[in-house]
Amino acid sequence: MNEFQGKRIVLGVTGGVAAYKAAELARLLVKAGADVDVALTAAGAQFVGAATFQALTGRRVWQALWDERMDSGMAHIDLTRGAAAMLVAPATADFLAKLAHGAADDLLSTLCLARDCPLLVAPAMNRQMWNNPATQRNVVQLRADGVSILGPAHGEQACGEVGDGRMLEAAELLDDLYAFLQPKLLAGKRVLLTAGPTYEALDPVRGLTNSSSGKMGFSLARACVEAGAEVTLVAGPVSLVTPRGVRRINVQSALQMRETVMQALPGQHVFIGVAAVADYRPRRAAEHKIKKDASSLTLELEANPDILAEVATMPDAPFCVGFAAESRDLATYAESKRVAKKLDLVVGNLVQDGLGGNTNAVTLFDAAGAHTLPLADKSEVAHGIVAHIAVLMEKQHGQH
Repeated sequence: MNEFQGKRIVLGVTGGVAAYKAAELARLLVKAGADVDVALTAAGAQFVGAATFQALTGRRVWQALWDERMDSGMAHIDLTRGAAAMLVAPATADFLAKLAHGAADDLLSTLCLARDCPLLVAPAMNRQMWNNPATQRNVVQLRADGVSILGPAHGEQACGEVGDGRMLEAAELLDDLYAFLQPKLLAGKRVLLTAGPTYEALDPVRGLTNSSSGKMGFSLARACVEAGAEVTLVAGPVSLVTPRGVRRINVQSALQMRETVMQALPGQHVFIGVAAVADYRPRRAAEHKIKKDASSLTLELEANPDILAEVATMPDAPFCVGFAAESRDLATYAESKRVAKKLDLVVGNLVQDGLGGNTNAVTLFDAAGAHTLPLADKSEVAHGIVAHIAVLMEKQHGQH
């Protein structure tokens, strides 16, 4: 997946033990399609050398303010021209102080002052250095200056102490940087999603469920956060990692999912019902394991509540999005579902295209007709869905 295809990132590396994570971040960025220019301070080179970054990025590493390899002789100006973003990771306490006070005595600090792109920093330092009033004042000033602060995390530090100040992991920084670069189509919106299957207990060890992986719902949750929304995800029994910035509530059964949704619903602007909620549940779950003492077993089932339909018919219903996974006649069933449940949008797909896998091909059904998104990774499909939701909400807003 080439999330950074066509983007150039300037990666600043200062003198901290966490510089080894910067090497991994450079590798991940290149793998994601980015062109990475590394600006390495003299202190940073004490931890990870220029040869390592050059091997990982396939590009020259910049260290000297007077580097003559730049045709203009002004690397401190030209390096950020055309870049999508500049990220300093690790950003030491000393570097944060220089940045907050406009010091420019080496290539990296000068680059930050002369940059022509957004600046993000990932602090990395001892917990006492991070909590020092001087550092905290500098962080407040940097935020006021428009610098984005990524982290730090809480955890074990190189000095052996535990606390705030640990730099985020490379994969976390990659996610945060990608999210930062996305258009904030849902800024200021609150989104509630359901994802995954539900599990309806037959007895203490058996139950009725389905093969939904939850991947589409989790991809949508991530895409909504990246679009600037505040996201709550009600998840059935899946073992997926919670996307960064998402509030997750785990449930098992359809009844639990309904109760959780209703509690979280007030104040939400968008409700997206991605979960494959079981249509039926056993009328009574056995207290003990059902023994195999007959050649057949009859189960008495009763209908589960239709969470999406209930939400959509509320007087103050949010913008409602449903999913229709069908094995045939997708257009007929999906459109009838949209109309019957009074939904703003239905995302339809054939089960053979998406259920349980990493890719999906969907068609979006709204009042204006059908709009097809081609087969792609579920994260890419999720961004297409979010963009369509944003357009429809903007149209609705314009009509009121």
